[in-house]
Amino acid sequence: MSVELPRGFHEHVTNIGIKDTTTDFTIVIADSVCAAAGVFTQSRFAGPSVIVSRENVADHSARAVVVISKNANVATGDIGMENAREVVAGVATALSCDVADILIASTGVIGRHYPMDKIRAGLVTLPRSPKGTSADEVARGIMTTDTVPKVAQSPVVGSKARVVGVAKGVGMIEPNMATLITLIFTDADISSPDLDRIFRRVIEHTFNCVSVDSDTSTSDTALIFASGVSGVVDLDAFEHALYEVALSLTKQVARDGEGAEKLIEVHVDTARDHEQAKTVAKSIVNSPLVKTAVHGADPNWGRVAMAIGKCSQYLDINQNTVVIRFGTQEVYPTRVGDAGLAALSAYMRGAEVRIHVALNIGIASATVWGCDLTAGYVRINADYTT
Repeated sequence: MSVELPRGFHEHVTNIGIKDTTTDFTIVIADSVCAAAGVFTQSRFAGPSVIVSRENVADHSARAVVVISKNANVATGDIGMENAREVVAGVATALSCDVADILIASTGVIGRHYPMDKIRAGLVTLPRSPKGTSADEVARGIMTTDTVPKVAQSPVVGSKARVVGVAKGVGMIEPNMATLITLIFTDADISSPDLDRIFRRVIEHTFNCVSVDSDTSTSDTALIFASGVSGVVDLDAFEHALYEVALSLTKQVARDGEGAEKLIEVHVDTARDHEQAKTVAKSIVNSPLVKTAVHGADPNWGRVAMAIGKCSQYLDINQNTVVIRFGTQEVYPTRVGDAGLAALSAYMRGAEVRIHVALNIGIASATVWGCDLTAGYVRINADYTT
């Protein structure tokens, strides 16, 4: 079932020859300048697209976003920055927009300049008023090594407004802000301060809780635009809809991790605070030993204990009071017999594996998502640029 962009937005998705014959140049434009917010990678190698978008969304408003797929334009020096600004200026000219109202995101191989001759030729062909309304096309246009497009939508209860989001990303994913590239659109009328505040809060509990391989991308970009066409909405209802969309995209990203065969969900509760719960959960989901155990359907709970224990900064974690479960089955401190281990192995052969850890310190909790580590991940990344 196809997903349409919310009212007030249009898209244009095309191929301009960045790398191959698949779509690689995507634009989404609002009918007018609207409220917007962005959250970006904290990498010290942040790409020019991140830097330019940070500048242009600083006033919490924007008109359009352009995404270049299959070339990150990262670590490309002054020329890379000049090229990013030229792309933004070219899109602004084509769409009759102010340069400061255009945001940009790039994804793909690091260390390679944009093929500016192809991009300049593509800019000339852009329609002045894009007519497309397909969120599915936007999701396909921003893909790199993704195996499927990632789209989610949710109504805002009590209104005619919707929230629609797309995402790309399957590798180099350990967000320290948002995730990979995520674009979210709504026709709700939300003030800029409210949009920014709610967006950041939702990101902290969704995109910031996904990890495929513990590597933070240089290009992570999460953007949200609110056209306001469908009028004022209840803020709690809006936040719930945004959370549902972000959570769906988060799980889709984890499930589609490079070479992934299983989704891993790690829930840590009774922690001192949310930061402690999230840190312990990330330690578990990022452990290569845990990830390979899940891949092999091996209920080796000792690897989970190891991942908890290496969070040595938390002196209040006591191994004598921690409880570890695979699914709903306690494996520590209550030991499981051979029959129980066989049942757990059967459970772990499923498409989703849940690990639950109770620290028994306080009342805080966190849930994170990741995927198993397979030979396919190694093969994809061993051959990535060749």
